[in-house]
Amino acid sequence: MSANQRPGHVLVAAPLGLEHALIRSGARGARVRITGMGPEKSIAAVSRLREEPGHGLMVLGFCGGLDAQSRPGEVIVADEVRATDDEGHEFVRADCHGAERLTGSLARAGLTVRQGPIVGVGKIATGERREQLRAAGALAVDMESAWLAEGAAGRPFAVVRVVLDSPSHELFRAGAVGQALRAAQALRRTAAVALQDWDPAG
Repeated sequence: MSANQRPGHVLVAAPLGLEHALIRSGARGARVRITGMGPEKSIAAVSRLREEPGHGLMVLGFCGGLDAQSRPGEVIVADEVRATDDEGHEFVRADCHGAERLTGSLARAGLTVRQGPIVGVGKIATGERREQLRAAGALAVDMESAWLAEGAAGRPFAVVRVVLDSPSHELFRAGAVGQALRAAQALRRTAAVALQDWDPAG
């Protein structure tokens, strides 16, 4: 981020209230808007996001990891987001701005981070569905980012998500509380770094 930029100059979309609170505690002064969970609420939020000031739009929050390498607290920086057309929604795809720089900044801050596609689905993906999405090339899954992309309205768009669960660390298994805490701490740290270092103009 250039010297005259501050976190508040980037508009942040956070689907859930918990994500909003963690982002605000990690990046003081950030302009964060709760957009709601799932495709329908994300689509409904687009018009509001388009009217909000900001040099760029960044989606921050949790996601599900899709491969055995994923662990709670891992950060996924999207180089593109897409949504499949097999769940009653139209196919969506959007490129993400500054993914390599974000990945480097987060790695230097000591976070475990990977860069790649994030796919959007209409309902929580588990088991065989996760494997199908992984086989199609995605690193992670969420229910909002692809549909929120239009809220950028021509501005630079970025998506950074923290893994909450994965095939080897399902949310409702033993140890889930500990993994949720790790993910929450990682999201706070991620917000601080990402909103300081992402340069929509770069």
